[in-house]
Amino acid sequence: MTGTVYKSTGSWYTVKTNNGKVYECRIKGKFRIKGIKSTNPVAVGDLVDFKLETNNDQETGVIEYIHDRHNYIIRKSVNLSKQTHIIASNVDVVFLLITLNNPTTFTTFIDRFLVTAEAYGIKAVLLFNKIDTYDEEELLEIKYLAAIYRKIGYECIGISAKNGKNVDKVKAIMKNKVSMFSGHSGVGKSTLVNTIAPGLSLKTAEISDQHQQGLHTTTFAEMFDLNFDAKIIDTPGIKGFGVVDMDKEELGDYFPEFFELKSDCKFNNCLHINEPKCAVKEALDNEEIAWSRYKSYLQILEGEEEHYRKNNYDDE
Repeated sequence: MTGTVYKSTGSWYTVKTNNGKVYECRIKGKFRIKGIKSTNPVAVGDLVDFKLETNNDQETGVIEYIHDRHNYIIRKSVNLSKQTHIIASNVDVVFLLITLNNPTTFTTFIDRFLVTAEAYGIKAVLLFNKIDTYDEEELLEIKYLAAIYRKIGYECIGISAKNGKNVDKVKAIMKNKVSMFSGHSGVGKSTLVNTIAPGLSLKTAEISDQHQQGLHTTTFAEMFDLNFDAKIIDTPGIKGFGVVDMDKEELGDYFPEFFELKSDCKFNNCLHINEPKCAVKEALDNEEIAWSRYKSYLQILEGEEEHYRKNNYDDE
């Protein structure tokens, strides 16, 4: 039998088949997935093959095979064992909620998120929330920000989770897909998800940065079916995405507007910093690339962690 993993509690997995039947399954023996040192071999979102067993009149499943993943999202283990925890797999779209203030979502945070989504191969959509609360000047700022990301090719939608403005557009993107929502604490994730699916009451509470550092508990994701042919993965207790480990040479590939110009650079391993005849630097000088994006690129390249609290476009 084949089904999708909806929930994992470490040793047992809730698997749902195409005809809607749900089975509690476990793993037989040790699973090793090529190239992934993972603390959990099976993740929410995985498509698995399993066989049924009956013990004491109870029917359970044994997972025997995991189908290839289109993508997966990992979280680094806290210790230095280089092990990772797979949060979810086969995610179609991830939404980032952005607010101008209360709290402020800075450009570097947005760019780190987008880089990670590119690296994971997941479509990212930017949702500018609380637009019902902004004055004229703030709305212009939102439009300016959205224009930067639209030019690169990202879908941007102004929404109000509170009064439902453009929530139908979000639902249209979610239809027939597996979605996740991300963003700082206080940007309105819970409100939005509860507007989209009132009966769900997801545990979207976030953990503060300070506590995040020493987090030792394993967090289990869970997938839910919504009533408009959509699925949502809830990941309580994680802050969403962290930048995946990547070589300095490949970072520019996850900035689509840089990647587009890469072949025009003199050197094929150009880091777009001080190299001669760099197409990215030329585009920057010609204002074809946003300075905020370039500054984010440099900060990620330098491994500066704290800069996501800074707005790069303020000093353009």
